[in-house]
Amino acid sequence: MLRVLLAGGGTAGHINPALAIAEIIKSHHPDAEFCFAGNPKKLEAKLIPQNGYRFEPIMVEGFQRKINAENIKRNFKALYYLCSTGKQAKRIIKDFKPDLVIGTGGYVSGPIVRKAAQMGIKTAIHEANAFAGVTTKLLSKKVDRIMLTVKETKNLDPSVMSKVVVTGLPVRKAFEKKSRVDAKTELGFSENEICIMSSGGSLGSQVLNENIARLLKWYQDNNIKVNHVHSYGTYEEYSDYVEKLEEQGINVKNNPRLIIKEYINMPLCMAAADLVITRCGASTLAELEAVGRGAILIPSPMVAENHQYHNGMVLQNAGAGFVFEEKDLDENTIINKVSELISDPEKLEVLSRNSAELNISDTDDRIYNAIKPLLKVD
Repeated sequence: MLRVLLAGGGTAGHINPALAIAEIIKSHHPDAEFCFAGNPKKLEAKLIPQNGYRFEPIMVEGFQRKINAENIKRNFKALYYLCSTGKQAKRIIKDFKPDLVIGTGGYVSGPIVRKAAQMGIKTAIHEANAFAGVTTKLLSKKVDRIMLTVKETKNLDPSVMSKVVVTGLPVRKAFEKKSRVDAKTELGFSENEICIMSSGGSLGSQVLNENIARLLKWYQDNNIKVNHVHSYGTYEEYSDYVEKLEEQGINVKNNPRLIIKEYINMPLCMAAADLVITRCGASTLAELEAVGRGAILIPSPMVAENHQYHNGMVLQNAGAGFVFEEKDLDENTIINKVSELISDPEKLEVLSRNSAELNISDTDDRIYNAIKPLLKVD
């Protein structure tokens, strides 16, 4: 029986590709067993069990590059965890006995994949962004296969390029299951009214949350008939987001047009949307393309090499979205763009069609063909 250990976490951008890869492998090997390793204090500890998979905790934290008193404290904690990650990883691997170990990014994938390679187990990694992350670059010389989302990823050592396969980014099958009409109906919305979905990522975003609050107030003050689903994120700072909206006079709790939650069913809500307002994480953009939805994109400036901006510009250049950097936003930027788009449904449809055309339809086959030579199967 095939046994696969996956490691990746911290945000949904690392977790969802791991879940998608498990689905791909399972479609070829229905009796395969899977185990996911992740930080017990991060989102993966919630999402992995929810999807029916075994979860093994490993404590690991990333080092903070910006030096201040708080980050110095966090770096000492990260160093403490680092000293024990090798033993934790070895315990998980020896207990599960995987035939293959796959890392999908985030600090947690480092010790698991590195230890597996040291123990002679076949290993692979998947890099979501156009600029390879630190963990990918560190692991690239140790693994057997490197899967990339785009061929433009150029910041890898030339010596590892023989192991590289461009696969695209895997997207969970759930993103392909619902029609827009069915999804709107399931959410309790009218199929004839515009639906907008927004999210600042699994952890949330202050900039997105603030702009969405202004947008919701604009709907209410101007009697704009739009249904809106917003995920404000799991970060503790945003836990009272709904209460703060109510304090601003925005009717949330008794408004059938609004669904404002910490975390939402992303495949369902994206399927229902006529327009999406979001960050530019690679996983989110692949999901937009799989579903075929246009977007207003606000890249996070707090990422290595500004890779979210470059991710977002792929959609803008294809006529599938609009990119607004945080430094260029004012109080009315998002409101004005939403107003323009909802007054022109045909333009929304053009954005959706252009987004769908970016989708790599054979990503699943590319990924399975990349890892098949590493499996102990016929």
